[in-house]
Amino acid sequence: MDTADIVEVVSEFVTLQKRGTSYKGLCPFHDDRTPSFSVSPSRGVYKCFACGKAGNAVNFVMEHEQMTYVEALKWLARKYNIEIKERELTNEEKKQQGERESVLIVNEWAAGYYERVLHEDRDGQAIGMQYWRSRGFRDDVIQRFRLGYAPAQRDALPKAAQAKGYKNEYLLASGLCGQRENGELYDRFAGRVIFPWFTVSGKVVAFGGRLLDARTKGVAQKYVNSPDTPVYHKDHELYGIFQAKKAIAKYDCVYMVEGYTDVISMHQCGIENVVANSGTALSVHQIRLLHRFTSNIVLLYDGDEAGIHAAMRGTDMLLAEGMNVRVLLLPDQEDPDSFARNHTAADFRAYIEQHQTDFMEFKTNLMLRGVSDPVKRSEAINNIVKSISVIEDPIKRASFVKDCSQRIGIAEQTLIRQMNRFIRQDKEQEYRDLQRKERQEQAQAALAPETVAAPAPAATPAATPAVITQLEYLIVEEVVRYGERVILNNVELDDGQVCDLTLAEYVDQDLKLDGLQLRHPLCRQMLEEAVAHVHDDDFVASRYFSLHPDVEVSRLGTQMVTDQVHVSESLRLNPTTEQIVRHIQHLLIDFRLEFVDRTLKELKTAMLSASNGEQLQELQAQYMQYLQLRAEFAKRLGRTV
Repeated sequence: MDTADIVEVVSEFVTLQKRGTSYKGLCPFHDDRTPSFSVSPSRGVYKCFACGKAGNAVNFVMEHEQMTYVEALKWLARKYNIEIKERELTNEEKKQQGERESVLIVNEWAAGYYERVLHEDRDGQAIGMQYWRSRGFRDDVIQRFRLGYAPAQRDALPKAAQAKGYKNEYLLASGLCGQRENGELYDRFAGRVIFPWFTVSGKVVAFGGRLLDARTKGVAQKYVNSPDTPVYHKDHELYGIFQAKKAIAKYDCVYMVEGYTDVISMHQCGIENVVANSGTALSVHQIRLLHRFTSNIVLLYDGDEAGIHAAMRGTDMLLAEGMNVRVLLLPDQEDPDSFARNHTAADFRAYIEQHQTDFMEFKTNLMLRGVSDPVKRSEAINNIVKSISVIEDPIKRASFVKDCSQRIGIAEQTLIRQMNRFIRQDKEQEYRDLQRKERQEQAQAALAPETVAAPAPAATPAATPAVITQLEYLIVEEVVRYGERVILNNVELDDGQVCDLTLAEYVDQDLKLDGLQLRHPLCRQMLEEAVAHVHDDDFVASRYFSLHPDVEVSRLGTQMVTDQVHVSESLRLNPTTEQIVRHIQHLLIDFRLEFVDRTLKELKTAMLSASNGEQLQELQAQYMQYLQLRAEFAKRLGRTV
């Protein structure tokens, strides 16, 4: 974190020009036409004043390359030649890691081998390249997806691999080869064009192979895909995610198609935020992988019966995971591959915008069109309401119920009652499944020769707010911006010591006077760390938090130290100590007032359920005390209660 130069890191991806003490360029996170992306070397942060993206060097690599926090740190470590020391693995972990790494190495070699055959071998050029040319794929697209060709000789790949020193066990473990009864290996993909599968970080984990020419006629298995391996599980990966991740984040939307060539043709057309599940039903793992980049998905399938069926699969799972689902069926006799080859990116996007529908409209039209039988209509409506019931967001769920009511002409309350019935059934089933699982675990533990009692679970912590309130955000923002600044001199503490008090210490002491603390754990952590480090040499709160090793702290800290709008250094206001003190005192009184209001609501609820007169009198006395406090705080803030 200390070594990474924000300007050096960002310059690898964005052209920057110096403007005063900072650097400016076009934002890589949205379609930026005028430079709104600013990088501050002194603070070590970046900020786009159009889309609002902000962060430090690690955040930038995470956002731009769509990496996890650990992956981004490793990327920076490689850039600056810093050795990362990790904990020592157990023997079993070493064995598993060794197998995974060996399989990945073999896969990477195989991808290069298939590429070389395609570009350098006579059969590769005459057969494989001819096929790619017949599909209209350009050289740059072939290289981007690292497409290849497997020689028709079934022993060509294993012999080449063995000559390079790769062991048979890893050729088998990777799924590249099968083994005959006599022990000889053969290439699973021989005589096929090759589609490598990449993880989000660009590692080759699997392959798909397609038969060519007349051999595909009447063949049940036109495509052959890698089996599950130590590095590949088909329900965990999406084809094209590595090539699409930046565009998905940029456009905040992903198009889901069925096949390899659909993805590649759309890329060539200019639409890059597209992935394929290759004919398999969507899994929770795949949906959560996409959810890292966007909450918006458009299911883009053929307009035939198979395409409609594909669009229906996994819809409920997408909704349950919080995705916003839209559906687009292409015209008859068209698929994304053919449509992309015959249209420009602008025309394709325009068609999508004009013809896509939300899942409610799609499902309603599909299931109720032409249905007059009351029983079948009831079943269809129940199916639609069941889909709505899996949505977690209550506001979104209510909006869909209202829309459904208007579309099918059934009272909203009727649909709500049925939806609640489905929700209850799901919860009950979930509870039964949990009980069944616990009984199975108990039975297994009872059968074990020796059992050790598990420690009792810790008490459930009190509920904490899911989001940071505006008031707590503003208090911590002052700590992040000015935490190390001395605001009071010669202050006598409770133990008799006299010292100068920094803003971070002042906030901490002021809250402790009334036994209060910030409610959100992230805010509490930041205040505690500021107090703990405020007297460290060269401590500057803004830099400490924007470069914090905890990604959530650094993200929030960076947001707090960057201005909401771009202001030049000459116009940026630097508040005086007196102004800072007045502001933080005002915020702390507001915080107390908020606490009193929350306590009054709790007391009012408690009074309604008081079990006897004595308890009610005690609660009423407390209520009156807090009312007086509320009036006092409001008076100090200049408000009327």
